[in-house]
This record gives sequence, structure tokens and C-alpha cells, in this order.
Amino acid sequence: MLEYPITLKPIFSEPAATPPLGVTLPPHWRWLSHQAQTYEALQNPDIDVVVNTAMTGDGKSFAAYSPVLLDNQVALGMYPTNELARDQARQLSEYVSYFPQLYPPRINRLSGEELELFSEQEGLTKAQGIARRGSNSEVLLSNPDMIHYLHRGAYLSHYDNPDKLWNRIDKNLDQFIFDEFHVFSAPQVASVLNTMLLIRHTNRTKKFLFLSATPDLQLIEMLERGQFRYQVINPVEAGNYRYPESEIEKNSLLSQGWRQIAREIEFNFVALESQGQASEQWLRDNGDRILQQFLEMPGSKGAIILNSIAAAKRLVPRFQALFADHGLTVGENTGLSGKQAKAKSLQADLVIGTSTIDVGVDFKINLLWFESADAGNFIQRLGRLGRHDGYEDKEGFHRFDRCVAYGLVPKFLAERLFEKESAPLTVGECYERTVFNEAIRDEYRQINDFRGYYGKWGTVQSVKLYYDLRDSQIRSVYTDSCDRLRRDCQRVFGTSFQRTQALIKASQQQWQAISGKSNNPIAEEAYRFRGSSPLQCGLYDETEGVAGDRFKTYDLPGILSNLQIEMWTEAGFMRRLQQMDEAIAKGRFRYCLGFMKLKGYREERLNWRFLYPGSLEVVANSWQVQVLTGVELWQPENPWIGGINVKLKRQGLVSYVVPLPMREVRQRLRLPMHFSIYPIADSGSIHTTTPPYSLAIGQAALLLDVLAGCLRR
Repeated sequence: MLEYPITLKPIFSEPAATPPLGVTLPPHWRWLSHQAQTYEALQNPDIDVVVNTAMTGDGKSFAAYSPVLLDNQVALGMYPTNELARDQARQLSEYVSYFPQLYPPRINRLSGEELELFSEQEGLTKAQGIARRGSNSEVLLSNPDMIHYLHRGAYLSHYDNPDKLWNRIDKNLDQFIFDEFHVFSAPQVASVLNTMLLIRHTNRTKKFLFLSATPDLQLIEMLERGQFRYQVINPVEAGNYRYPESEIEKNSLLSQGWRQIAREIEFNFVALESQGQASEQWLRDNGDRILQQFLEMPGSKGAIILNSIAAAKRLVPRFQALFADHGLTVGENTGLSGKQAKAKSLQADLVIGTSTIDVGVDFKINLLWFESADAGNFIQRLGRLGRHDGYEDKEGFHRFDRCVAYGLVPKFLAERLFEKESAPLTVGECYERTVFNEAIRDEYRQINDFRGYYGKWGTVQSVKLYYDLRDSQIRSVYTDSCDRLRRDCQRVFGTSFQRTQALIKASQQQWQAISGKSNNPIAEEAYRFRGSSPLQCGLYDETEGVAGDRFKTYDLPGILSNLQIEMWTEAGFMRRLQQMDEAIAKGRFRYCLGFMKLKGYREERLNWRFLYPGSLEVVANSWQVQVLTGVELWQPENPWIGGINVKLKRQGLVSYVVPLPMREVRQRLRLPMHFSIYPIADSGSIHTTTPPYSLAIGQAALLLDVLAGCLRR
């Protein structure tokens, strides 16, 4: 293991040279350049879409909601995680307290779980619950999933007009905000574009705002094709950032109104061998060293961000025991952490988490240890550090003296960055953040952008929206809208409805021939926002301290690899759920494959594979998305796998089978870390060490379909 230390310079953001006219901010507030440009663009009647790519921590949220705070507009904010939506609600409430208004904006959150509980408590249908929340909010914080399904009629009955809900919601809104947009993959981007086109052709002019520190060139390209009038606000290209090296330079910028948005960071690359638990093992071995950082800098706050939930869960008790003797607290924040554990973790001295904390949540920390899977993931996680001078608690304000980060990276990356000829970085040197980020993007793994998805599968949603508008109950209202929507969708996605309709028909006929059923699982998968979860299981987490937070869901592949579980019946699970005093949303457990008690987390990851009862040769060599039945799991030492297989074999799985081992497919296609692709064997290869086939399931099957040509070549 080697370490490569460098220094990242602080970042200052430029104040607006000419603040918006006729607008008064609270005392001591001042517009930054990108904020003023964003506000003015949102007021400009000749602009439909605004894309703000300011750096992390540069006040994009205030820019987004400035029309609400200053002009009483109504906005819908969409966030990729519930944690981020919760954080934004807190931040917006702080903003409102600085803006004395006769009628302060009402801020409400609405996730799927909150909608279910709210509707039950009020005796409403989900459609009525959405309508009431929407009409009683000036700011509604939700997720793009819910808005997607709202515009696809998911909350309506067969007797309702298809536009009953979205027409009412859209009319009430002035602005649609998509935050952290760079985390979305092609299916989600396609969904957002389809929804924007629907709103454009069925309602008066609306504003769409995209916030992301990483410009999305595909999005810009498709906005142009759709003839949206857009403005990109890119402070990096505009030269709105400075990177001072001395206190004199810093003080000079501050005196001119520049705002510091990131502190200087002492960054250390830790080069590790490329093996499964290298980062976790390094953290175990260096626990005393990590503790020493806190002892040397009293009042510090830190975070450890990992790729694996199981690794984070295993490390939490170890660090809790290590830190407890010194009066320091350790919290956890993962996808399997309960609500109270997540909330409490934000106050801990050290929080250990996963992707639930690396997307946008505003942590006040000065110490960071993290691993990453690709360049974007690396830059995103580093962005959690250096955003604040300190934090305040009941004992007063604690100022951070230094910001220190450790990037736990593969050895090959460190060698590319520092050891090769013409290496972009040198040990001990200082770098501007833009130069540093460019070096990471050039030398680290870039994941696939799935560009081909839009033309083949993105318009499946377009066709559905088109035929919804042609419903007999509303056809006369939207006659012109239908034609314009069809024209723009074909132009944006670069294909024809005729080709897409042929694709939908072929997939339906294929499934009907296999099953005798008239539905269309492949098209239904393309309609969804994030795809279905056919392998989701219900968990009763006995390791969770808070009783109400013990009911969770988790995907079966993660359970097979990392969890110690005991099988439970659905009746037993639901009976225990009904016995809870507090209300718990039950909808997420409706389609679970199995129900289990979570006992603990394995120290070593277990191997397993999918198994197909016949030969996969014909299936794999067809190179197409298809619905597979009869698939089961193979893990010989597992005593409960048979019960799961009884259910699994009856399911039709939207699948793409490739005649190559999984590791090779992942590497050649640059697939994302959590891409749903797994090893699968058939009756002739069940005992091979490495299964010769790979299986992508659900939405991943559609994504793999548009890349498979690379593998065939």
C-alpha cells in the first residue's frame, strides 16, 4: 500500500456584477454570479429550460427556489433520494426564515411511503392525496419516480380521465426542478424528456430547471432536437471561480464579495490492490490512525463512504467500540439503515455510509475516507468535504482547522495519476479543483452512457403517452397536442413511432406464444422509471434497534451474498407488521419474492449463480431481450433456497442473456457498479467454476440490449 499526498486549493465563487433589478435580498445576502443568471433566466419568457452546472456547495438550491422566495411562484422539486429531499426541506425552511413574507410558502414532502400513509390517515385515494398535497403546497418536494407515474396515469382508476390528475397538478405549478440530474441513467432521462414534452403540449408555458455539477451533453443535445429554448449556466467555463494560494489572495477576494464555497483539502490517494474487500480491510487495519485524526483535531466531524452496505454495516460496531472510550460517537447511514439511525448519524462524530449520503446531502465534515467505482462517483463523494467552516451544537460553534481526505483507490489508478510518463499529478503539489477533476476523468473508469437506449426504448413511453391523449374521454381536447407530441418525440429520440410500435407488438407476440397471456412484460418494463424489482424480498431486521424501522426491503442477490437470514412466512411477517403501534407503509411488501428475518452480516461474501434448467445456447445467441421462465438459484450450501426457487421459477423475468462470463461483460461494456447483471449457468455448465453466461434482468436487460452489438463484434 502506497500513499500519494497532494493539496487541493480552496474555491471562491464570483459575486454578480449586476444583481437582478427590483429585487431585495435580506441583509448580508448577496447574489453570486450564477445565482443571478439563474433567477433572470427563470424570469425570461423566451427561455423554457435552464441548466445550472455550478460546483457542489455553490448555492444552486437558493438559485432554484429564488422565484418562490421572491415572486411567490409555485415549484416542484424532484430529488433522486428521500434523504436529499429531507435535507432540502430543512434548507428551504432556513431560507424562508430570512425572507419576511405575508404568506410564507408552504413546504411539503411527498414520497411513495409518505403518500401511502397520508392517504390512509385522511381516508383518501392516492390520487386524491397527491391532488391535496399539490394544491396545499407552494413547494412540493418529491422524487422523479412519482412524477413519472403521475403522468402515466398510475394512480387513477379505469373510469377516470387519463389527464384527471396531471392536468390539475401541472396547471398549479410554475417551475419543475430536477436536482442532482447527473445520477440518472438513460431510462430516467428519457422519462423526464417525455414528461416535459407532454407538459409543453398540454399546458401553458412552464419552466424546467436542471441542477447538476456535471454537465450532461446528451441532455443538451436532445433539448436542441426538441427545440426547447434553453440556457446553460456554466460558471467554470465563464471563469466565475478563483483558486487562491495565499491568505492575501483570499482576503482580497473576500473584500470584493467573492464567497468561499470549498476549503483547502489535504488529499491522500491510498493505492490498494484490486480485490473485493481491500477498502474495508484497510479501514480495519487503520482504525487507530483514523481515531488519531479526531484526537489531534478536537471538534472534528468525519465520514467514511463505501460501495457496499454489508461492508459499512460490518465496520460500524468496530468503530463504535474503538471510538467509545474517547467519548466519540459513530453513526450509520445506508440503504438498510432505519430512519432514526439515518437522522441520528448526521449528528455523530463519524458517520459510516454508502450512496445514501454521497448524493447532495449537506454534511458538515472536515475528515473524509471514501472508495469509489468510477470517475463520476469519485468526484461526487469528494464533493461532500470542505463545504463548511465548522458546525454548531449546544456547546457553541466548532471551527474546522483543516480538511483532510483519503481516497481509497485501485493501485492502477494511482500509478496512472502519478507514475506513468507525463503523469497529470505530482506528489506534494497543489491543484485547482477543475484540473484535478479532469485528471480523474481522464485516468479513471468512465461508465457507459447507454446512448442507444433513447432511440430504441425511450419512445416506448412516448407511444404510451400519445395513446393516453387519444383516449376517447379526452381525445377532442388534445387533438392538436397529440400530433405535436408525436412529432417532437420522434425528433428528440431520433426514431419513428412506426418502428417503436413494431417493437412493442413483437415483444407482446413473443410473450403470448410462451405464456398464452395478452400482457407485455417487456413494454411494461420500458414504461417504468427505474424498472421493476422482481427479486425484492421483505426483511425483518433483528439487528435494528428501533422496532418501527425493522421492516425493510432488499434485493435477493445482496441477501444471498452478504446477509445471514432465517426464512419467514408472509403471514408471519405481515402479522408482526400489523402489531406495530406506529403506521408503516405496507405497499412496498406487496410483490416481495420472499420474507426473511435478518440476523447479521457475513464476514465473507458467498458465491451463487442463476440456473436455467435447459440449454442457454439458443437463448444467448438470439441477442435480444426476452422473457425467461423457469430460472432458479443455485447455492448448494443454502438450506432455504428451495422455497425461493418454487416462487422464482413461476416468474417471467424480462431478461437479456449474453454468451460471455459476467466479469468480462462488465469490463468490456463499462457497466455501472450496481448494474443488475449476474452469472447464470445452464444444465450443461452448472458445475463450471465460472458460469459461461451472463443474465441482465429488468431495466438492465433493455440497457444491455443497446450495447450487445459491441460484444457480438
